[in-house]
Amino acid sequence: MKPSITIEYCPKCNWLLRAAYMAQELLTTFEDDLQGVTLKPSETAGRYTISINDQTLFDRKQQGRFPEIKELKQLVRDKVNPDKNLGHSDNIVK
Repeated sequence: MKPSITIEYCPKCNWLLRAAYMAQELLTTFEDDLQGVTLKPSETAGRYTISINDQTLFDRKQQGRFPEIKELKQLVRDKVNPDKNLGHSDNIVK
């Protein structure tokens, strides 16, 4: 069974647009690898997390920043399809 991603965002912080952009990018990049991407409004102010099944990949409060889409794609790729080539998204300098 393919994993699914949940993006939990804070509606009070107007982060829906960012969450929707991330969801679209992930669906486009991993359409063959994912069951789907769900946007979920959070009841906790300031919350912005990205999870695969029950495993949190990114938590804005812990990281103190928003994820870059390249970084997020790499995190997802490492969980769902480690052999996938992300093209220019693989060029993150750490």
